[in-house]
Amino acid sequence: MCGIVGYIGIEAKAVDVLMEGLHRLEYRGYDSAGIAYHDGKDVHHYRAIGRVKELQALLSKNGQGGVLGIAHTRWATHGKPSIENAHPHVAGKIYVVHNGIIENYRDLRESLEEKGHEFIGETDTEVIAHLIEEEGKKYDFEEAVRRTAAMLRGAYAIATFHEDDPDKLIALRESSPLVLGVGDEQFIIASDACAIVAHTKRVVYIEDNEMVIITPKTYRVKDMNSVKKEKREEILEWDESEAQKEGHDHFMIKEIYEQPQAIRDAMRGRVDKECGTARLGGLSGIANQLKEINRIVFVSCGTSYNAGLIGEYMLEEIAGIPTEVEYASEFRYRKPLVDNRTAVIAISQSGETADTLAAIREAKTKGALTIGIVNAVGSTIARETDAGIYNHAGPEVSVASTKAFTSQMMILTLFAIFLGRQRSLSLTEGIEILNDLEMIPQKIEKILENTSYIKNIAQKYGKCANLFYLGRKYQYPIAIEGALKIKEISYVHAESYPIGELKHGPIALIDEEFASIVLVPQDSVYDKVLSGIEEIKARNGTVLAITTEGSNNLDQIVDDLYKVPKTREALMPLLTIIPLQLLSYYVGTSKNIDVDHPRNLAKSVTVE
Repeated sequence: MCGIVGYIGIEAKAVDVLMEGLHRLEYRGYDSAGIAYHDGKDVHHYRAIGRVKELQALLSKNGQGGVLGIAHTRWATHGKPSIENAHPHVAGKIYVVHNGIIENYRDLRESLEEKGHEFIGETDTEVIAHLIEEEGKKYDFEEAVRRTAAMLRGAYAIATFHEDDPDKLIALRESSPLVLGVGDEQFIIASDACAIVAHTKRVVYIEDNEMVIITPKTYRVKDMNSVKKEKREEILEWDESEAQKEGHDHFMIKEIYEQPQAIRDAMRGRVDKECGTARLGGLSGIANQLKEINRIVFVSCGTSYNAGLIGEYMLEEIAGIPTEVEYASEFRYRKPLVDNRTAVIAISQSGETADTLAAIREAKTKGALTIGIVNAVGSTIARETDAGIYNHAGPEVSVASTKAFTSQMMILTLFAIFLGRQRSLSLTEGIEILNDLEMIPQKIEKILENTSYIKNIAQKYGKCANLFYLGRKYQYPIAIEGALKIKEISYVHAESYPIGELKHGPIALIDEEFASIVLVPQDSVYDKVLSGIEEIKARNGTVLAITTEGSNNLDQIVDDLYKVPKTREALMPLLTIIPLQLLSYYVGTSKNIDVDHPRNLAKSVTVE
């Protein structure tokens, strides 16, 4: 989850490139930051606690230039945020940055201490620097790195250089993302292409068990057995302007407002009204296999898991396929019953989520068909699944997912229509769903035209110590997502329930100080949800209802009411989530929380 970036080139601009990269990677961690760079004669090493701006302030007085360097923004795993635990770590003349977890670091550290190595911090990463130094007593730098990698157990993306060799930068990976940017007599290695795109769009994705050795003019890739690997350069599809705030106070609100366009982009070229189906090019090679599957399992985490819950309802209702949703973090530790007639579908914005990737690998060993629904082109999940569908939502920078979530729901709807048309979904019904789907972006735009009501009531609900988020059927996953958002962004304790479960225990918490946010659009369970609201009001609970236009009888029952446009029941989650995203944003900003970088969280969870 940490962010690493490295630079080597003819021009002495390492500090500028690395610091720009850190700012772009800060969504991956912001407990501390550091940089080490070589100016051709000496190495300069700076570390700071807190955000990247603290390191920037330190460098503004001291640092500039550099022909070689590595930098890091940290999300703490081993050891609290401190100067001693901040990267880059150094041992002798070896400098190292690392993203991941070294599971056997304690044993390695004890062995190194017996050999006289002295450690100053608590991190697993420091072990890597000392191992390279120790192996360097017998081998050259490159071989020392390779032999060190053979001793590591766990997940890592590592960038390292030797003080005596300013013409060489080495990076390697195992179960943690790493991409090389290829420029003209300059190279950038990073955890994410967002740190590269301002300088070049030519990239090479480094795979597991690979090491790249980079000089100012060239690079070569080999596996951990020193066998040379031929790599193909790819071109990044997105522009660096997509990762700018463009006048908004935060990336989160910018990305909320980008949702109509993100949904249009998810649909573009994929709607086939003549046949009442979806054209999903990424699935063309497995279309016949999909006709034979009799079960679908979604594996995902966090917000992507909530999208999978909605996909479960859709696939069973529209396509008639038994569907389950599993937490990826639990999937491989059970005995998952999947076979060659099961499709295991990974949903991940980054395409690098460690637990989800591990679940896919487990599914493949059991013969399941694997599919990825990811936003990041070229990501590990996209490369390792049998087939997939890209969101095309553009880069999502804010830690809390918004536009990726709605684009995932859109992709899942198209997927359900595609599978439905392979089975029993009629041409007429397929066309009707597609017609309604095409209206969703402008209906979201209508919601976003007037956010003042949500902004005003955010003051009221932001003062609550506890909240219930309640819904039923398609709206229950939205209740889960709404509760997650306000916890992430506002630090308000919130729980989500199907409203029918309220009377089976949780209703004991209801009183005049315990507020409930209830999703109650006019759908097939409207009357059932209405009964649940009456139960809350009978116990003096406060209720904010999210409903659809025309629900006039709610005005006299609830305390606050927000109406969204109408659409068919299966598509309603695409609309009801918007006011909940806005509520979380405005509650967070009213508390002066940096909503793009909420405490303790990172965007891309690349460690288990």
